[in-house]
Amino acid sequence: MNIPEKAVDFLSEVDWAGAQIKPLAGDASFRRYFRVNKEDKHAILMDAPPPHEDPKPFIAMAQYLTGAGFRAPQIYGSNLENGLVLIEDFGDQRMREHLDDAPQDEEVIYKQAIDIIVKLAATKPADIPSYDEEIYIREVNLLPEWYLPAVNIECDAIIYENLWKEALAPIYGAKKVTVLRDYHAENAMLLSDGDMGIIDFQDALVGHQAYDLVSLLQDARRDVSPELEQKMLAYYGQNIEVDRDFLDHYAILGAQRNAKIIGIFARLCFRDGKHKYLDYLPRMWRLLERDLQNPALSTIKNWFDESVPNAVRYSKISVQK
Repeated sequence: MNIPEKAVDFLSEVDWAGAQIKPLAGDASFRRYFRVNKEDKHAILMDAPPPHEDPKPFIAMAQYLTGAGFRAPQIYGSNLENGLVLIEDFGDQRMREHLDDAPQDEEVIYKQAIDIIVKLAATKPADIPSYDEEIYIREVNLLPEWYLPAVNIECDAIIYENLWKEALAPIYGAKKVTVLRDYHAENAMLLSDGDMGIIDFQDALVGHQAYDLVSLLQDARRDVSPELEQKMLAYYGQNIEVDRDFLDHYAILGAQRNAKIIGIFARLCFRDGKHKYLDYLPRMWRLLERDLQNPALSTIKNWFDESVPNAVRYSKISVQK
C-alpha cells in the first residue's frame, strides 16, 4: 500500500516529522489507514481522499462523542484539502478478535457494547442529518440494483419501494437518538484501561434507537447466536425504557439493514472487485429471514418468498475473476 503523497509533509506540520509509517488493513471504503510511530509515540493516519471521502463528518462526530464522555479517538491534526487526519491509536484489540480467542467473555463484552448504546440514547443527539425515509429506501434499493441482477432476477421497483415505505412507516414516531450506523464487533476496540473505544462513525445520523442494536446483534461479519441476541435485547430493556412496539421496530430495522447489506456486498464484489464479501451473504440471508418472521413484515416476507426463491438465496454466485 503506497503512502499518501502529502503524508510526510502533513506529519511534519503536526510535529510528527520523521515518523515511521506502516499500512494497516483497510475497510470497504476508499479510506486507508496507517500506523505512525515516532520514538515512544504512536498514532493512526487516516487517508480519506477527496472527492471519494470527506473527513469532516468523522472529525465532527469524534468531537461530539469525546465531548459526551465516549471513547472515540482524539484528533491530533488534520489537512482537509488532502483528506489526511492524525488520530489516537486504539491498538489492535478489536472486540471481534478478542471473542474469537476468548468466547467465554462474550456476554460480558456484549453488555459493555450495549452500555454504549444505552448511554447514546440518554445523550442529546448530535447536530447531524436525520435517518429519513429517502435514505432508508435508497438503501433497500441496493438489493434490486446489485444483488438481483447477479442472480438473474428482475423485479418491479415501484412495488418493492412501496412495500418498504409501508413497512417502515411505524418507526418514524419513535424516540430519536444518535445512530452510529456501523456499530459491530469489528468497530469496537477493547482498550488497555478496560474501556471500549468506538471507531468508524463518520456516517452517523439521528434515527431510531434500535438501529445500532441491530448492527451489533445481527452482525454481518460475526455469528451472534439467537440466544445471545435475546439476552442482550433483554439487557438493553433493563437499562432503558422502551415502548411495546420496540421489538417490532427492531425487526423492521433489522430487515431493512440486512437487505441493504446484501446489496452492498454484491456491489463491493461486482463494482469494486472485492469478491470476499460474497462469503458473507449466507449469513445475511439467515438474518433477514429471521427478521421477516415478525408479523409487521408479512408483506415484505411475501415479496421475498415470491421474488427470491430460497434456492437462489443460497446458491453460489458466479464471479469472473
